[in-house]
Amino acid sequence: MSSGLFTPPGSFSKPDEITTLCAVLKKYNAAHFTHIRDESNKVMEAIEEAIDVARATGVHVEIVHLKCSGMDNWGKAAQILDRIAGAAEVCDIDCDAYPYTAGANPLKNLLPGWVQIGGNEATLARLAQPETRARIKTEIAEHGLNNWGRIPSWDAVQISISPQMPKTAGQTVASLATMRGCDPIDQICDHLIADNGATRVLVTSISEDDVRTIIRSPSALVGSDGNCVATYGIVSQGKPHPRFYGTFPRIISRYVQDERLIPLEQAIYKITGGPAKALKLRDRGLLRMDHRADVTIFDPSDFRDQATYSDPHQHPSGARTTVIVNGVVVVENARHTGATPGLVLRRGADGQVS
Repeated sequence: MSSGLFTPPGSFSKPDEITTLCAVLKKYNAAHFTHIRDESNKVMEAIEEAIDVARATGVHVEIVHLKCSGMDNWGKAAQILDRIAGAAEVCDIDCDAYPYTAGANPLKNLLPGWVQIGGNEATLARLAQPETRARIKTEIAEHGLNNWGRIPSWDAVQISISPQMPKTAGQTVASLATMRGCDPIDQICDHLIADNGATRVLVTSISEDDVRTIIRSPSALVGSDGNCVATYGIVSQGKPHPRFYGTFPRIISRYVQDERLIPLEQAIYKITGGPAKALKLRDRGLLRMDHRADVTIFDPSDFRDQATYSDPHQHPSGARTTVIVNGVVVVENARHTGATPGLVLRRGADGQVS
């Protein structure tokens, strides 16, 4: 659907390299959806890097799940949005975010980057060494978590999915360490070793005020950054981020209905038309003649997220909700009809997706 581009700082030092890059990307009408390099202590530098890519290539750049992670970075959302808005006057760039104060990641990614050098086997061997744990403790005390910044305490890190120790899902690193009578870093290292490095966590590291600032922005879009999940089968395991089930109803119920932060019409555009434009979907995202009949019909007064961090596998309320895909009803009164009219979308030579 889109073509990705990753550009380390200083990698395009020669004008002819930039010219070649622009020519290739323009030839294929690519788009770049970026998880910026740093979302915490160097978030401003990472934003500038994304802007540089948009300016140098001339393609659309989308900063996905925008956040200011870590207590030292709370309050920067307004500054970032102003910078993106200013850049958007001369290049094609925007952003999206989900309406939660916690993010999700593999547990090992919270540790300093050098811990993972050499792959999973080398990482696990390194984590068993006392000198490694001592170094990790020192670096986290000084700088906070890798790409997550400083958190209030280890109560802010909750086990989400643990293949080898599923009963730990929903418990925090602090509580698990207390039960064992050990240091939280030892708990993390031991947990990763037992789980063969596969543990995933939720990290509460974002300010609610920053979440509101981004939602209030007329240009920032809404995205769930979600995986495929269900209340049954293999994808129902653990306690994944509630955003997978709750992002869009949470915008409608909490920030439109309860807090009156933005009007319903603006929220709908952030969820539908705006993302369709960013993704270059040719005939989707708007209610318009000659567009695909992809429609969700719901009662705003009964459309509320019910997924929580402790019980995430919960569909939103809305007994009257109906979903139409390509003109075919697939959900009627909140029940799946069994129809599967969805199509694989492909990007054409003109960059449009249909």
